[in-house]
Formats: sequence, C-alpha cells, structure tokens
Amino acid sequence: MTLTEKEAPLADAPLQPESPPAEEGNPTRVIQLVVALVVITGVFIALGWGYVLLFIGILFAIVMLHEFGHFITAKRAGMKVTEYFVGFGPRLWSVRRGETEYGVKAIPAGGYVRIVGFTSTEEVPEEDEARAYRQQPFHQRIIVASAGSAMHFLIAFILAFILVFTFGQSTNNVKVLSLDHWGGKTTPAALAGLKAGDVIVSIDGKGFTDTDSVTDVISRSTGKQLTVGVERDGKLVYLTATPESGKGISVDHKALADHGYLGFTTGGYATKSVSVLGSPGAALSTMWQLIDQEVAGLGQTFSPSGLASVFHQVTNSKAAQNAVNNPGSAPRPVSLIGITSLGAQSEQAGLASVLILLIAINIVFGILNMLPMIPLDGGHVAVAAYEWIRTKRGQPYYRADITKLFPFAALLIAFLLVFVFAGIFLDITHPLQIPH
Repeated sequence: MTLTEKEAPLADAPLQPESPPAEEGNPTRVIQLVVALVVITGVFIALGWGYVLLFIGILFAIVMLHEFGHFITAKRAGMKVTEYFVGFGPRLWSVRRGETEYGVKAIPAGGYVRIVGFTSTEEVPEEDEARAYRQQPFHQRIIVASAGSAMHFLIAFILAFILVFTFGQSTNNVKVLSLDHWGGKTTPAALAGLKAGDVIVSIDGKGFTDTDSVTDVISRSTGKQLTVGVERDGKLVYLTATPESGKGISVDHKALADHGYLGFTTGGYATKSVSVLGSPGAALSTMWQLIDQEVAGLGQTFSPSGLASVFHQVTNSKAAQNAVNNPGSAPRPVSLIGITSLGAQSEQAGLASVLILLIAINIVFGILNMLPMIPLDGGHVAVAAYEWIRTKRGQPYYRADITKLFPFAALLIAFLLVFVFAGIFLDITHPLQIPH
C-alpha cells in the first residue's frame, strides 16, 4: 500500500499572524465543538458508517501522534513551540498553556506544530532567536525533524507487539482451508489424505523460507512424488503426494495453468504462539517483513513502469478493475478515501486485519516522511545535514538558502497532488477490497 501525501509537514515558511486565541476555556466554543462532534457521529452511525468514522478517528490520532513527536522533542530540547493544533484554517477553539497554544481548527485535514525559527528565512523576534530551531545543535535538529517518522515506527512496533502476542507470529507454513473439486477426478491432495485444517510445514524434509515456497515447490514438481510434512491436531504427520498438471482442469470455472497442483485451497499462513518475552523480537520481525513489502511496493509504484500503469488505470476502466481483481498485479495508489474504506473493511474482518493495516499505514507514513525533499521531514533533515557539512571549523555556522529549493518543492507538491487525485478517482470508481 502507498500513501500519496504526508498529513501535515512542519511549517517551512513563516506563518502569518492570526487572530488572537480564544479565551482560555471558552465554554461556548467548547459546547459548539462537542455538539458538532455528536451530530457528525450520529449522522455516520445512522448511515451505517460507524466503522468509517472510527477509522477516521484512528487516522487523526496517528496524525497528532506524529506531530506530538515533533512537539515533545522540540520542548525537551528547549526550543520555543507556540502552537499545537488539530486541523487548519479558522480557529474553532483553543487554550493557552504557558507559551504554547493548543486547539482545534475548522478544516479537518491533519494537524501541525509550530516551532519558532524552523527555517533560515523565518523572521523571529530577537528575544526568541536563541531558542529557535535553527540555532540548535545539529543533533537536536535532526532529532526534532525526524521525530514524526520515529513516532510512526514506534506506533507500528507497539501494534505489531499486540498483534503477535494476541494472535501469534505469522509463519511460512500454509493452512489448508479446503480440498478442490476437479469434476469427477480425485485430486492428489485427497489421494494423499490431506484434510481441511492441516498445516503444511515441510516438503521432502525442508521447511519454507518464504510464503511462496510451498506453491513454488508444488508447481515445479509435476509427476514427482513428494513427502509432505503436516501438522494435524498437534502431531506431525507425513503424507505422500504427487502433483498433477493443471492442463485441462478447471476449478470454479477457471482453467488451471500447465504446472503442478495438489488440489487444495489455502487458508492463509499459519501462526505460532509467542510468549511475552518473545513478543518484542517477533514484533520486530513482523515489522521488518512489512517494511520490506512496503519499500518494494513504493519502489514499484514510483518507477517509470509503475507510473505508466497508474496512468493506464486512470484512463482505462478495464485496467483499473483488473488491478482490483488481481491484487499485486499492478501498482495502485491509495488515497485517504481508500485507506478509510480498507480500514472499515478490516474492522469488520477482525482485529488482526485492523492491526496489520495500521502497521502498514504507519510504516508507509514513516518512510515517505523521511524522503529527502522539502516540505517533507526528510527534506528538513537533509537541509540540516547539508548545513552541518558546509560549516567549516572556526567559521560561522553555514545557513542554506532554502528559497532555492522552493521550485523543486512546488514540483513535488504538484506531482503529489496529481497522484492524490489519481488515487481518489480510482478509490471512488474502483474501490479496493480486502481479500477474504
């Protein structure tokens, strides 16, 4: 899964002065805000969109945790943080605590934190300059700029810990959901004595190095007798099975390919129980697998062939529907509409599906935010690193002129906007479905 835009970049240009904050604890504004939330919740529930609303709330929480990463690291470094807001645009309600204003704004499109002097172009009062972001040591600037992405990976780790401790760690072993029907012909799986609920753990004494190994071994073993290790009712059973070619055979009115089959439908990959002490390592392993998948997916999506495929899907309805019917066959951008839809589906499918989706979302957010391009967080990290490299010992600290990057930032934003609208269009016209 890919995400087209980060939720709210740190301010990379001076913010214009706004109207004075609402009075601290303004009861009228609070009541209006609560009433609006109650009405919105009621409408969503009445329309049967409760799961959608819940997932939107989860996404907002992720956004604000991202911003909290910037907020807390900047505070701890002694920088001046003046605002921490949910939303953009006109202020609905706010309260000031110390030097920071907290509140809610009218446009629910993310959130932001304002750190004084975040770029070299921002005008900062003389009395605040010493606490400006740009005046802090290199390591502090790197920590603050990357804290949002670090928060995403922390969230992903916590969710992965909950996943593996509650549902077990995914393995490369395959569960047998059911045996296929080949017309009046008995399948090799049935002849071997394979049963629904069995877990295939080895073939010819060898375990599986990845989730495609079982299919690969069976596919290339037409006519070859295999010893299949099966876990059944807590015991290890060995069966003998000989794959047959699928040529001339149809399953559910679909012709099989000309390679080896045993004739069973997989029920996904089996899990193994994990102890509390073993859960951190299992959680990291699960995260690494998802990171590997998401990096490969992002690389494929933003490659020349991937971008051409996305364009083809937008302009060709059949290509778009084929991408939906065959997940993984073609790169597909996913907008917040698509993410919310998948989230609602996963909540109905079960907690494990929700956790896996949220882990993937946080990983994608974390990766994309660290791309070395303004206005993403990685762009600010790159600027800080460039300034540090250019500063010579004994010389004044070098300040990069980030205005030179603005044309590139504009091109990036334009590209991302096109990508966002492509994702929105596809998510509305050809919504993705979670495979069952």
